[in-house]
Amino acid sequence: MGSQNLFAVLAKNIDVFAGPLVALVYPLYASIKAIETKSRADDQQWLTYWVLYSLITLFELTFAKVLEWFPIWPYVKLAATCWLVLPQFNGAAYVYKNFVGPFYRNPQTTNIWYIPRKANIFSKQDDVLTAAEKYIEENGTEAFERLIRRADREARSRRSSNHMVFENDYRY
Repeated sequence: MGSQNLFAVLAKNIDVFAGPLVALVYPLYASIKAIETKSRADDQQWLTYWVLYSLITLFELTFAKVLEWFPIWPYVKLAATCWLVLPQFNGAAYVYKNFVGPFYRNPQTTNIWYIPRKANIFSKQDDVLTAAEKYIEENGTEAFERLIRRADREARSRRSSNHMVFENDYRY
């Protein structure tokens, strides 16, 4: 009788017992192990896992009141975490390879969300050339050459001064 109650409690609260083990204990152990190896694949797996785990946690914190209405959420989270963590599935590496990596390498060609664009604005592949051609059409080649000379002078003056030049050197 007592063991049946224990198993019933465990079965009803599997997410409470297994969740921290799957989401934190094993990944911490595997991350420490990955630090000690020279393999890049396991580093990528566990760094990606921690980023995704952070995003899941932020999602939960943001939508906690809404998620309370879905009693299945803890089990969905447990299943998703198992998929991300367990080496049989290698889900975090899959997410990196198919979503994070392509977006990071070339954010212009990876389209995760559809954002409609206006027609004829930078429709060519090389946006810089398109913008330059459009500027020349509107203002003429002399104005474009003056713009290039001015930008060149500013760049030289920044390099010649003794302050560090950052890619985004903003002036206030």
